Amino acid sequence: MSGGVDSSVAALLTKEMGYDCVGCTMKLHEFGADKTDAGNADSEAADASCGSGKDAEDARKVCEQMAMPHYIFDFSSDFKANVIDNFVDCYGKGWTPNPCIECNRTMKFGKLYDQGKSLGCDMIVTGHYVRIEKQGDKYLLKKAVDPGKDQSYVLYSLTQEQLAHTLFPLGGMTKDEARALAETHGFTNAHKPDSQDICFVPDGDYASVIEYYTGNKPKPGDFVDAEGNVLGTHKGIIHYTIGQRRGLGLAFKESHYVCEIRPEANQVLLGLNDELFTPHLIADQFNWISGEIPTEPVRCQAKIRYRHKEQDATATVLADGKVEVVFDQPQRAITKGQAVVLYDGDVVLGGGRIISK
Repeated sequence: MSGGVDSSVAALLTKEMGYDCVGCTMKLHEFGADKTDAGNADSEAADASCGSGKDAEDARKVCEQMAMPHYIFDFSSDFKANVIDNFVDCYGKGWTPNPCIECNRTMKFGKLYDQGKSLGCDMIVTGHYVRIEKQGDKYLLKKAVDPGKDQSYVLYSLTQEQLAHTLFPLGGMTKDEARALAETHGFTNAHKPDSQDICFVPDGDYASVIEYYTGNKPKPGDFVDAEGNVLGTHKGIIHYTIGQRRGLGLAFKESHYVCEIRPEANQVLLGLNDELFTPHLIADQFNWISGEIPTEPVRCQAKIRYRHKEQDATATVLADGKVEVVFDQPQRAITKGQAVVLYDGDVVLGGGRIISK
């Protein structure tokens, strides 16, 4: 239970199904203790982010209202090793990671899932907006009924075994319905705003997080064009991501964008919008939710970032297990470190980490 309205309503609905429930909050980091708050983030920003001390107190209050035991599990060392260190490493390679995906994979459905099993729990329940459906002897992961809240993109790593022991009670609801239910039951967090930032970067200054953990200031380098001409000086590759236009500090007659990041040469390649479009990508660490690896090319819809609309594509498993995705139409700003997730309508087929385009 994160302390937000979604996990609170998920707990309520699970109790109403007749389950004997225990509320669990994961302590993942400590704001203000040692600058793991992304460089002295103010308390208001910290309180508004996922995983703050206020969140744990909100979760406790809701559990108290439902006469449900509440426990806090300190997984901060695992969170640093699996999520923060990966975040820092990716930016050092010129990639743009999605830490929420890693948190779901390694923490919620890793450490917390294993903790639940060790305690004898039958199910892990979260407030994600996504659905599980059993079809024959297989479990399907499906989009939420509310397309504006669907979170299936960040859950592509789930396995058949995990799906068999997971409940997502909010998958068939809208956010407004969840808030109304929380209000009806007098939950103090019924109208609590959704967290918007990365939980360990509450003020949005992710470069400060990277500087803190590496102990290094980013090294300036050259902005270059496709011909190798030097266009100016950048502040360090961690400040840039593919498709970025703002914050370059340069003036051009036409808008220029970050098209490539070259960590080995400490260069950031700039180009026009047309240069951002590419027709294919390669992904590794791929998880096929069915547990069966396709032996033939798969027609599907592919999503290359959380707010991206799925696009028609063909996915092919390569000899080394990586997956090549070829789009019917070239896609803009395919970014290393982000995830590509494959769909068949509202069913999630699987996903992996983009490593090349």
